Amino acid sequence: MKLSVIIPIYNEKDTLEEIISRVQATGIPDELVLIDDGSIDGTVDIVKKFEGKEGFKVRLLQKNQGKGAAVRSGLNIATGDVLLIQDADLEYDPRDYPALLKPIEEGLADVVYGSRFLGGSRRVTMFWHMVANKLLTLFTNILYNTILTDMETGYKVFKREVVKDMPLHAKRFEFEPEFTAKILKRDYRIFEVPITFNPRDYEEGKKIGLKDAFEAIWALIKYRFVD
Repeated sequence: MKLSVIIPIYNEKDTLEEIISRVQATGIPDELVLIDDGSIDGTVDIVKKFEGKEGFKVRLLQKNQGKGAAVRSGLNIATGDVLLIQDADLEYDPRDYPALLKPIEEGLADVVYGSRFLGGSRRVTMFWHMVANKLLTLFTNILYNTILTDMETGYKVFKREVVKDMPLHAKRFEFEPEFTAKILKRDYRIFEVPITFNPRDYEEGKKIGLKDAFEAIWALIKYRFVD
């Protein structure tokens, strides 16, 4: 299977080259899709270094729209049979790729979520952020009659056909609940695997906040009844 890694990027000049290096070090991806979402901190200059390089696709969005818009842009140009979303902030470890891909390779899953709450190693920090994530996952499970442990995870891996005809509208962090709602309603086979998680705090540049939690709740409710 050809693997495309989609990396949405916004103001990550301090971590971007490192995450690209870590992804390449796995020796697994066939294609890295870099989507800069209107960065203004010098990140664009780094992204441009990879334009035209073998194994890379690059798209520069002129205006910041949000993670969801960047991911959707990446989905449009990625060519892999399997697609993996990789944040650019070093919170998620590409060394987890083999575990994330295994259920798909073995024919057990169409979608794999890397769960931060299944016992993998993780940095101890951000208590209230963890509580919010667990509450959003519980709300998802109630609405969609499932048993996910981490709906908001940034590690989502899926076969291309999963999104081939799926309408996706999210511009910001509501991508996670929208995508989750739609794969659950379509009865795709979902596996979760434990991953390593090294969260950064707000002083280190974390972007998601309380407003995004309310947007996630609204997205979960809305997509329970509409597509």
